[in-house]
Amino acid sequence: MSVEVERKFLCNADTLKIIEEIGGACVRQHQFQDQYYDNPNFDLTLRDMWLRKRKGCWELKCPSTEEKSGGQSKTAALCTRYKEITNLSDIQRRVVEIIKDVCEDTGTNFSMENESWLSELNLVCFAEFTTVRRSFVLEEEGVQIDLDQADFGYHVGEIEVLVPEDGDVQSALEKIERTARKLGLSGDQRVEGKMSVYLKRYNPKHYAKLLSEHIL
Repeated sequence: MSVEVERKFLCNADTLKIIEEIGGACVRQHQFQDQYYDNPNFDLTLRDMWLRKRKGCWELKCPSTEEKSGGQSKTAALCTRYKEITNLSDIQRRVVEIIKDVCEDTGTNFSMENESWLSELNLVCFAEFTTVRRSFVLEEEGVQIDLDQADFGYHVGEIEVLVPEDGDVQSALEKIERTARKLGLSGDQRVEGKMSVYLKRYNPKHYAKLLSEHIL
């Protein structure tokens, strides 16, 4: 399992030109739809767990619990770190661990052939949107830049480095910092991701709850 270390940034009219100037090569442009699920009590997202279906495949993003070397640095504060579980049975087990009251009633045996487990766990879709993404790789090994355009009008960029679960997160943070400098990024506050903006606009109650718990 890998850990995604990411820093988001706001795109502008010059972003694409700058990426090309620093040697970024476009490797892919594609479109995908995301559907995010939680129960009415927000038991998953209030633990910073994000269950989504993308291109017909299930994913569960979980906050990394690794030791945050240099965790007080400016770069680390601007970045997020998530593990991504993609095996459906592992996802189901992890979700059941979190939703303990449901676990007692339903057990852990769910069908792999349909999505009845969603209703059994009272999971409903709380966010759905489509993204057009352009991905670039840089000469520096392991660095990818994604430029996202969501169908609700929000544009955001991401600098991403993947590291093994027990890998060198500090090295990833340094790569992100070097890339951010090349892009001319400044500021000391995290940029909002697509989910934050979506919930703020379309589900303010959920957004306020996550904000009060310092998840967003």
